[in-house]
Amino acid sequence: MSHPYRALSPDVVMSAIESIGFWPSGEPFALNSYENRVLMFRDDERRSWVVKFYRPERWSQATIQEEHDFLHELNVAQVPVIAPWRDSEGCSLHHYAGYDFALFPQCVGQAPELDNPAHLFALGGLLAKLHRVGEEKAFAHRDTLDMPVGIIQARERVLASDWLTAHQRRAYERVTTRLQEQTAPYQAKGLSTIRCHGDCHLGNILGRDEDFTLVDFDDCLMAPAIQDIWMLLAIDGPQTWRSQLSEISEGYEEERAFPHDQLALIEPLRSYRLVRHTAWLVDRWNDPAFPQAFPWVAGSGYWDQHIRQLEQQRLQLASPKWLA
Repeated sequence: MSHPYRALSPDVVMSAIESIGFWPSGEPFALNSYENRVLMFRDDERRSWVVKFYRPERWSQATIQEEHDFLHELNVAQVPVIAPWRDSEGCSLHHYAGYDFALFPQCVGQAPELDNPAHLFALGGLLAKLHRVGEEKAFAHRDTLDMPVGIIQARERVLASDWLTAHQRRAYERVTTRLQEQTAPYQAKGLSTIRCHGDCHLGNILGRDEDFTLVDFDDCLMAPAIQDIWMLLAIDGPQTWRSQLSEISEGYEEERAFPHDQLALIEPLRSYRLVRHTAWLVDRWNDPAFPQAFPWVAGSGYWDQHIRQLEQQRLQLASPKWLA
């Protein structure tokens, strides 16, 4: 099966690393990543590195470079992130055999515990530091979050596939159309956007005790600050996540005013992500890593469950109670 990484053999990986002056002490081994190919190795000085090969034709080089520049800017501001290594000429984006790649120092640690108030407080402070730098200027090449447009695009990609039965197609089209209509008023109000991490789930936060580092800025974009906060909250509604928000906002306020006016965006953003995530799985199915990692997506039961989940979001957005 043809896919973007068919030519990325172990020999190509080794040659790419050596092309920028690093000499692995052994064969690099793959880390858990799907959109890109990410491998860890130790060099001949026993330093640990992560090499990231960007998915071909996904981002332009200017878009990737903007990610790198943002990371270096955050690093200079002493925000805990992992910035890419730069060569003697200041270059952080490298090229070999048709692949764009970058090298990062390895970050070790564990994900935070979202039932630990001290961890939530620390995460609030970390995100506020990120956003304080993020609001200083705008991205020129990276995306700006647009919920209704993103839902429309995702819906079109899913419906263009042959994954759904006729009944599922009708139900999916109906519910995603409604979600697009329900998110449109929030977008139309004019979202206040800053440079954000964009994909701030637990897998992209590593640390020990109460010291955490943000990793993987591959999806950084212009978005409301709450985009980097809501994924840290429980999924079963405001009654559960109010106490979490209290700790996060208290830590956040140490560095920057908390965006209380954006709380109404949490459920629309959750809906947007659910639709986009499933479309992403469909888009990437020709990559062998995806059927291996997400085999259930190929089953009819997955789509019934996904449609039910979207229906729950539709009902959530239709009810004012979730804002109370």
